[in-house]
Amino acid sequence: MKLNVLFYNLGRRTITFFREIGSISFLFFRLIKSSTYIIHDKELLLEQMLKMGVNSLPLVGIVSIFTGAVSAWQAAYQFRSFGLISLDILGGATSAAIFIELAPVLTGIVIAGRVGASIAAELGTMRVTEQIDALETLAIEPVRFLAAPRFYAGLIMLPILVIFSNIIAHLGAFLVSFLMLDISTYTFFNSVQKYFIVYNVISGLIKAVVFGGGTALIGCSIGFRTAGGAEGVGYSTIKAFVYSSGFILIGDYILAVILF
Repeated sequence: MKLNVLFYNLGRRTITFFREIGSISFLFFRLIKSSTYIIHDKELLLEQMLKMGVNSLPLVGIVSIFTGAVSAWQAAYQFRSFGLISLDILGGATSAAIFIELAPVLTGIVIAGRVGASIAAELGTMRVTEQIDALETLAIEPVRFLAAPRFYAGLIMLPILVIFSNIIAHLGAFLVSFLMLDISTYTFFNSVQKYFIVYNVISGLIKAVVFGGGTALIGCSIGFRTAGGAEGVGYSTIKAFVYSSGFILIGDYILAVILF
């Protein structure tokens, strides 16, 4: 009996998983179809870029500076535990970690919590209050006017936020290295320059494009399918953050295998 219940729950969750993948994929193709109109809807796009990008700068800045600080401190601890007395390579090692992993992944998760969940809540509220139905009644395409600006804003703004995060995270790493580890400014930044690889920056920006578009896409898809009133909106908000975070972490591994 317990085995039957186990297989039933497993099958139901598998079907739900593929249903979610199908819904998100279907919305993605509709967004691609609507891409020809994005220039005409540039006001909507700029509005979403402001919400996703500019308004996220303070939170991304706080997360980034402490990310850089703790990465430098932990890197120094690991180097010393391996018997490396000199920390001349600390700047280069920390910089590579920031460019490749820390900045795109942590910024993506911050945006998933701040923007992805917000998109699901906003569109979910519009769905349960029948505002989206009213748009369809007026022959206004919801995907074009609601989803497309958010999707393309995510594609554009997350790489910009990652560039900002790279700068702030390096500042945090430098402050810890200079103030607490007695590493001179020249030593730190000379190490960063010596071990700098352009491909590391490019790979981080590629990840940012995928994470930004994916987060917005998931939030829009879940928001459009919200049901159940206020309780359903709350459930969709949590669901969007969980799905977006999982997508970022799984996508990070897949992209790391492909890019490196």
